[in-house]
Amino acid sequence: MPRVGSIRDKRQGELFLAIAILIVVDQLSKLWVRNGLSVGQSLPEEGTLRLTHVINSGGVFGLPAPQPWPVVFSVLIIIGLLLLYYRYPAFDKPLPKIALGLLVGGAVGNLVDRLRFGYVTDFIDLNLWGDFHWPAFNLADCAIVLGVFLFAISLLGRREYVNPN
Repeated sequence: MPRVGSIRDKRQGELFLAIAILIVVDQLSKLWVRNGLSVGQSLPEEGTLRLTHVINSGGVFGLPAPQPWPVVFSVLIIIGLLLLYYRYPAFDKPLPKIALGLLVGGAVGNLVDRLRFGYVTDFIDLNLWGDFHWPAFNLADCAIVLGVFLFAISLLGRREYVNPN
């Protein structure tokens, strides 16, 4: 008979390994952009989807934010998500765990940039129509959005998220 908690311990290891892999891939992609493109440079120069080196010193989508708030907000999100994971056993199921891993990995990936450089490196540039560009984003941002989407799906109709007892 396995000791109590051993299966959960293994699953926690899997979660943190996934988070670490996401952080590494995110940081490597940003390093590639910082080393390969000048700020404002795009590859290709025209098109719907481009790689454009953008420095985001603001908040979400480049919106202006007082300098310490993006860091504080990121840390609070990470702590809150991890507390949810440890408090609610329902988060140990596959879909919410994947969502949690994406959210935490993405938040940490952007937090690393903010702490190292004071800004986040963004590079995925979508020109949706005419001169309208969606604000540039990065792989960490993609992970966060996908994590929120998967988390919302996992919450639909789940009573244990509302009442943990």
